Parts: sequence; structure tokens; C-alpha cells
Amino acid sequence: MDVRRACFLPLYLALGACGGANATFEGGVFKGPNATFRVGDVPGDWHRVDVNDAALAFRDAHGSSILVSGRCDLRVDDVPLVALTNQLVMGTTERDLVKEETIPFDRREARHTVMKAKLDGVPLVWDVYVMKKNGCVYDMVYVAPPDRFEQGSGAFEKFAQDFRSVEKSNDHE
Repeated sequence: MDVRRACFLPLYLALGACGGANATFEGGVFKGPNATFRVGDVPGDWHRVDVNDAALAFRDAHGSSILVSGRCDLRVDDVPLVALTNQLVMGTTERDLVKEETIPFDRREARHTVMKAKLDGVPLVWDVYVMKKNGCVYDMVYVAPPDRFEQGSGAFEKFAQDFRSVEKSNDHE
């Protein structure tokens, strides 16, 4: 399996129906059938890519993958953030945690995990944020080969910190 495919494979596996034909992304706001959220400025060396069932996916100039996902109307109130994070990295082996912390994020708590792991034998580094807010789960994932992780991780951290959930209005958008 090549690295490019390996970087996106876990993203395909982790997603529910997030994007779709009715989804839009304008002015930094993603509006989909299941979630609406705002992201920070997209760095100039990232380009948007289409991924089936993904809210937003990007590739950066270093060949790394970025995913932002939101799913609402789920029954996740009792599911711990650690369990939701583990769902995102399902299928990986030889996990080595670099950082695991609960941090303030968009006026809630989020689980932030950085780990090294293999997917189908391909070594990758993962930077994952998972947050629950108002019946929704939001995920942000940066996946890169180990020798390229540092080159794009700063831009991803800034991008992640600028994330904000947007509550849908009652007008049945």
C-alpha cells in the first residue's frame, strides 16, 4: 500500500455520513446534513480533496492528510472521548503514544492525542482532536509519514485551534 493511500484509509474508515451532495464549504464554514462548523484560514499549501463521506479533507504540500469531520444527532453522551479517539485509529498497530491530554477546546473539553502507529505496515504519525458538543462529535485528524510530520504539524495545530462549532438555526436549513 502506498503512503498516500495509507494516509487516507483510516479517514475513510472513521467517518459516518459527513459530507454529501447537500454539503457546502464557503467562507470557512462547512454546512452539511449532519453538522455545521467553522474552520480557521486554510493554509495556502493545503489543497482540498474529495473523499467519499468526508466533511472536509485536505492534502498539504508535504503529502500529509488533514480531515475535519462533524456528526450530530448521535447518542454519544456516555461515550468517553478516549473511546471516540480509538474509533478513529481503529485498524492501526504498534501504537506509541507521544501525547495524550484533555484540553479546553471551543468552550468544551477535547481529547488531543499524538501517536505513532502503523496502518497496513506503513508507519504514520497521527495528531487527533475529538470533541463532543451539543449532541455532536467533531474530529480533526492530521496524518503524516514520520519524516514529514513536523513540516506540517504547526499549521495543523493553528488550524485546529481556530475550529468552532456552529449551531444550526431552527429554520430547518
